[in-house]
Amino acid sequence: MITTELVENQTECTYCNVFSKANGVDPIGTAPTVEQWLIVEVPQPWTSNPWKNHPLLEPVVELLKQWEQLNPKIMLRPLLVVPDEDYSKPGFVRVFHYSRLNVLFSQLEKLEYLVPEAELSSVVNALLIQPQQLENFAEYRQKTQDIREVLVCTHTDVDRACGRFGYPLYLELRQKYAVSSKNKLRIWQTNHFGGHQFAPTLIDFPSGRFWGHLESDILDLLINQNGNLVDLKPYYRGWSGLGKFEQIAEREIWKKEGWHWLQYQKSGRVIRQDQGGIFIYILKQILRLIPLPQAKFLRKRLEQKATWVDVRIEYSSPDDKVQGAYEARVQVNGKALGLLRSGEQVKPKPIEQYQVSRLVKVN
Repeated sequence: MITTELVENQTECTYCNVFSKANGVDPIGTAPTVEQWLIVEVPQPWTSNPWKNHPLLEPVVELLKQWEQLNPKIMLRPLLVVPDEDYSKPGFVRVFHYSRLNVLFSQLEKLEYLVPEAELSSVVNALLIQPQQLENFAEYRQKTQDIREVLVCTHTDVDRACGRFGYPLYLELRQKYAVSSKNKLRIWQTNHFGGHQFAPTLIDFPSGRFWGHLESDILDLLINQNGNLVDLKPYYRGWSGLGKFEQIAEREIWKKEGWHWLQYQKSGRVIRQDQGGIFIYILKQILRLIPLPQAKFLRKRLEQKATWVDVRIEYSSPDDKVQGAYEARVQVNGKALGLLRSGEQVKPKPIEQYQVSRLVKVN
């Protein structure tokens, strides 16, 4: 059972991440489920909403709106990264596009372009709306499929915990690990992607795995991916290829299977769950009939209120020689007090915590 005991002196613990960590808030299951990512280089300073009223990004925002109208059932997440003197080129903008190509997958497909600033909206249009136009940008295509990109949130204007704790982590990763990686690892500063109560937090591409509450002594294990997986458990927010409850189950499966699990192609789904009462059940059925992103979001929020959920995660090795599935029950295991943002006047909220009470391998 995860503790619900409150840190007594809130004034000494104004950072949301410090407060939440001290009270045992488990970060697992907090990674957003995302099928595509659009990542653009934009210099700082950034406001709390750096996409708003930025002359370079205004046409990109319009393209994102157009894409959302054309693809209401697919989740695309835009992010910004800070240009780096070792990676970037003056007068040019780097654009990453990561996408999920198959139902079963282990990593996102990566496309990277380094284009003149004047061509930014055109290449985004080709990536999102008119893929047949991508051939026009062949000269700007970067052959970086073998490079791992790690994005660390340092976006202080959203929550000061991200700057206070994220920036030192970014520097350590940049100076200790990227420099010695023989150009196989790049570390970036990024804008807010959720979960500042778990700062410092990062996304690891192309896998799309989220991490939080990170500390220096865990970085060797995280970056080198060799060692005792149990030590990583408190820092894992989840894999963005799965939903909330499947993420919680996947952490236990990964611990059971070992590091080779990262190479397995996977997919997950909820097979049954507590309906949360007749009113919530009826409301969810109504929302299923409304083909709007807002309805999908509300339905997901309602589904996350379940006290127990049964999930199924199917997997296959890269050569298809190993195939199977796990079924698990994920259920509420108490509550822990956390802060959702930093500040002396912010009131703590009880946050439901979950455990895997049953895990069965199905061959």
